[in-house]
Amino acid sequence: MNVSFREIARTICTANRFAILSHVRPDGDAIGSQLALALSIQQLGKTVVAWNEQGLPQSFRFLKESNLITAPPSEAQDFDVVIALDTASQQRLGSALSAVRHGDTWVNIDHHISNPGYGDLVYIDPVAAATGEIIYELLRAEDLPLTYAAADALYVAISTDTGSFRYPNTNARTFEIAAELIQSGVNAGAISNKLYESYPKRRVQLLGEILPKATFDADDKVASLMLTNEAKERLNLQHDEIDGLIDYVRCVDTVIVALFFEELAEGKVRLSARSKSDKIDVNRICSEFGGGGHPRAAGARIRGKLEEVRSLVLKRVLDEIAKSL
Repeated sequence: MNVSFREIARTICTANRFAILSHVRPDGDAIGSQLALALSIQQLGKTVVAWNEQGLPQSFRFLKESNLITAPPSEAQDFDVVIALDTASQQRLGSALSAVRHGDTWVNIDHHISNPGYGDLVYIDPVAAATGEIIYELLRAEDLPLTYAAADALYVAISTDTGSFRYPNTNARTFEIAAELIQSGVNAGAISNKLYESYPKRRVQLLGEILPKATFDADDKVASLMLTNEAKERLNLQHDEIDGLIDYVRCVDTVIVALFFEELAEGKVRLSARSKSDKIDVNRICSEFGGGGHPRAAGARIRGKLEEVRSLVLKRVLDEIAKSL
């Protein structure tokens, strides 16, 4: 299925107008990959826009030149090349997808095993710890520009998608790339401070509300957290301030599967699922609810009320636990 880096680089070098897109509710991998590739292509003298539905989250505004990432315009535009990054389903590009009237060539670069391979040029590597790893390998292999700002962005992409190099997707090459980025000038300590030690007070207040209400099932093998619209509105939470909350129950020693349910305004519930066992594939479970991701980390958006969705998903997970463990 995959094309070569050489073919992707050839497409980049011969085109002039680019759109680089990523998924709704962008995380560090989406933002870092977008920014790094956009800056590299910009250095080649090309015209580049970088869009996602939410624009640039506050938590990543410390990255140099990150103002290049914006929300998409209301009027659709035409491009020579459209590149989708870190987005397993094309529909998850949201309003960024509808802002593209036409793209001569669509490029799909991702590391989600659930990605069906949409687009004209496809490069999917489920072994890569982050899409940022793939972008780094592409830039280095094809001698494309890697600026200091792009190096910072790639470090953010890799650090966040590996849980600061703690998750099982971290491999030897992940550490090698991180080391090479640090050798090129990345200040790992300063970036980690911005990523993991610079939360607003309201995030701590939120933890004080939701952690006492965490539920544990199957002899504490399954943990669940829920977040209501009322709590989000009352605390004035931003989307990026919610990311990572699942880790507070995932880290419990007995927990095999952690679930996080977030009520959304449009009558849906956002599910995040994490597994600590090769025997429990949360990508497969989430795919049954219209989502996907990785075997150890996946998600879905499910129509329904918060408690109803929680009960439905929890029953499915408990059945899997009983069958597999």
